[in-house]
Amino acid sequence: MAGAPAHTEPGGLHRTIDWKGAFWIASGVPALVLISIGGMGATAGKLAFLVWTISVVMGFLQAYSYAEIAGLFSNKSGGAAVYGAAAWLRYSKLIAPLSVWCNWFAWTPVLSLGCAIAAGYILNAMAPIPVFSPDSPQVVAWLHDMANAAAIAGKSGEEAAKIAIAAVTDSATPALRTFKLVEFSFFGLAKIEVGATFFIGAILMLVAFAIQHRGILGTARIQMWIGLLVVVPMLIVGIVPFFNGGVNYQNFTPLVPPNGEWNNFGWTFFLGALFIAGWSTYAFETAVCYTREFRNPKTDTKKAIIAAGALCVVLYSLVATAFQGHLGLEGMTQPGIVDGTGVAAAMGDMVGGGNVIIVHLLEMMMILALVLAIMMAMAGSSRTLYQGGVDGWLPKYLGHVNEHGAPTRAMWTDLVFNLGLLTFAASDASAYYLILSISNVGYMIFIFLNLQATWIHRIDSPQIPRPYKAPNWLVGVNALLGFVNLVLMGAGAKVWGNPNALWYGLAFAALIIPVFLFRHYVQDRGKFPDHMLEDLNLKSQDLGARKAGVLPYLTLLAAAAVVIASNYYFQLPPS
Repeated sequence: MAGAPAHTEPGGLHRTIDWKGAFWIASGVPALVLISIGGMGATAGKLAFLVWTISVVMGFLQAYSYAEIAGLFSNKSGGAAVYGAAAWLRYSKLIAPLSVWCNWFAWTPVLSLGCAIAAGYILNAMAPIPVFSPDSPQVVAWLHDMANAAAIAGKSGEEAAKIAIAAVTDSATPALRTFKLVEFSFFGLAKIEVGATFFIGAILMLVAFAIQHRGILGTARIQMWIGLLVVVPMLIVGIVPFFNGGVNYQNFTPLVPPNGEWNNFGWTFFLGALFIAGWSTYAFETAVCYTREFRNPKTDTKKAIIAAGALCVVLYSLVATAFQGHLGLEGMTQPGIVDGTGVAAAMGDMVGGGNVIIVHLLEMMMILALVLAIMMAMAGSSRTLYQGGVDGWLPKYLGHVNEHGAPTRAMWTDLVFNLGLLTFAASDASAYYLILSISNVGYMIFIFLNLQATWIHRIDSPQIPRPYKAPNWLVGVNALLGFVNLVLMGAGAKVWGNPNALWYGLAFAALIIPVFLFRHYVQDRGKFPDHMLEDLNLKSQDLGARKAGVLPYLTLLAAAAVVIASNYYFQLPPS
């Protein structure tokens, strides 16, 4: 990250990092496996390790298409969504901004979800919930208190002990854990809660904002040190259990869904697991968000995304397999693993036999891992908003940077939006997974549009030099993977949080229509900025010839048919 002097342009992002800087910013992606590893176990059962491995390999293959189209745009930031949008613009003014919008609302919830889990760890350290057993003096005293006789009348000894433990735990729980400033239901979808978790999460977001206010170079340097403190322990967690006898290989068989058979319900669970896994495993594509900030974008772009992808393939495969092999299905579905707050203790047991010091060190690592993911999400998603503001997709105010080259108005937008999401994420696990599912609908739409954008760019702009060109067969495979992802979305969104999550996600995606119409027809009077397509040698309103003809339109029709068919065919078992 040190070396050649920075290249800057007035009012724009600064060229201050190389591929290693982007790699360390993207190093927060492997931490995402720890966010959803418990929910994956509950949904995929013993197939969980296989789901993670298949998904991360799919993400790695797709990265080669992103590397090609990112190389076309050395003057843009914002990632693959922005580069793909340029391909669709010739064919529809509405499809192009959809790519940018869906990428943003897929990425930005990492801020709120990561902050909610990190806040849980901090609360556990500051105000732990006491643990009692039937033999605890407090429980025995409660049982012998005549004031409680009516509560346990007619109960067995075991039932009475459970009632006593719950009552004693409730009375001994620190007030900080139960503090609620505001609490109410949001149209029956989820609970809004503003309490200790919200305020701690908000502080973490502000810290991430303060660090990134200094620009991308300072962010990359801090991410490198945090990344080392996270990646190395994750490697240890992924490797040690295979050598210390901590892996029980019976936890991997039989290879059947949680319902026990490969029927329609079983396939729905499997596809739903692959759907949510992609939100984490594909995420290293964020490494190409910083093309406009690379000193040498022609070479740095490919190096950044492939290096980040290789790291994710190793860590996702190892950590997910080690977790399942050690904990088994029953351990993977424990509440502390599902909500993320018990993951550090589980890792401590895997590598240190539950040693208290090791557990505390891993708890610190988990908090750092979540901070790493939070900073990565703010850096990437804010640049998507920024480039959307610069290129005419999103409101103009987003296209502003400060004196350090940081897109501060986009960062503030991210911050405010996620403070709202945090009131959901802080309430319960169902709200957490509902947010995750809705955002991932947007992610799969973006993935599809951009995997098709690679071949559209080749047909429409064959004369533009490509610093990296993916093999033809891989471009074709990735175009098909785009449709596979739509099958996962249609079948799998209903598995998480709410059976209508797919339709909520599509409705949120449609919000780009009024946003774009305001920017394009009110702010810009129906014209795009002259510089928008300068990388394709196109000027002003000259969008170029539609050489691909009807193929993009046929592709969109096929995409809609795939989503509707998969959603109709694959069903959850009756509740």
